[in-house]
Amino acid sequence: MVDKSEKFNWFVRVGYFSRAMLYGVLGLIVLTSAGKISQGTDGIFRAIEDFPAGTVILWIMVLGLIAYALFRFCSPLFDIENSGSDAKGWGKRIGHAGSAIGHLALAYSAFQYANSSGGSGGGSGGAEEAAAGVLSVELGGVVLGILGIAFGLASFNQFKKAFTGSFMNRISASAPDFTRMLGGAGFAARGVVYAIIGWSLIQAGFFSGGAEQVKTLGSAVASLAGEGIWFTLVGVGLLMFGLFSLVLARYRIIPELDSDGRVPAFRA
Repeated sequence: MVDKSEKFNWFVRVGYFSRAMLYGVLGLIVLTSAGKISQGTDGIFRAIEDFPAGTVILWIMVLGLIAYALFRFCSPLFDIENSGSDAKGWGKRIGHAGSAIGHLALAYSAFQYANSSGGSGGGSGGAEEAAAGVLSVELGGVVLGILGIAFGLASFNQFKKAFTGSFMNRISASAPDFTRMLGGAGFAARGVVYAIIGWSLIQAGFFSGGAEQVKTLGSAVASLAGEGIWFTLVGVGLLMFGLFSLVLARYRIIPELDSDGRVPAFRA
């Protein structure tokens, strides 16, 4: 019989594997199909459709994105990473919730393409509709703005990890020697993308920019199209982050759950 710790172990590793697939494919598209990615999230899934077995890849991405979103939702709901309940801890947990929502929006877009085999696709409409719904309620703009600040803090944290290499503390010593390089480049690229998402949420929430300002992971990357070497560097970084996540799926040190079903000293 599989105990809670083993279930949690597999759940975390599936989450990292799903993230590896997402960022690996995204980075590959940036480097090979810049013309299509410039069309936004819609162009990303259109590019995937053109891959050999593109529809199969889309369905795999749907399942992977949902799995990763559920993994990320566990952070604010159950604090599986022990971020804490102080202001800093809740900032991280809210950022993870935003990440989960963004990945669900991507999963919905991928589902539309996979289900229609070349249909209308989803673009970033799912995220825009969700943002419009939040803005329609009292203090909805504040909620989006706070989420944007959380993404901004998450962006800073990504750059900090890239510079310090602190992410290596929870990786097995048997991991490949190039893990530090993959992680450093990957976190830096993700820091750029998170900053774009955060600013879009702040604009929509605090400056009445409208729901159409809100960007998902795909549309944030697409907004860099035409920026020359910076677009390419982010694409390389995202591809390396995908490879880094694949390393994590195998070599991440995951502590066992305690008797209360909590995770002692678990850090992302």
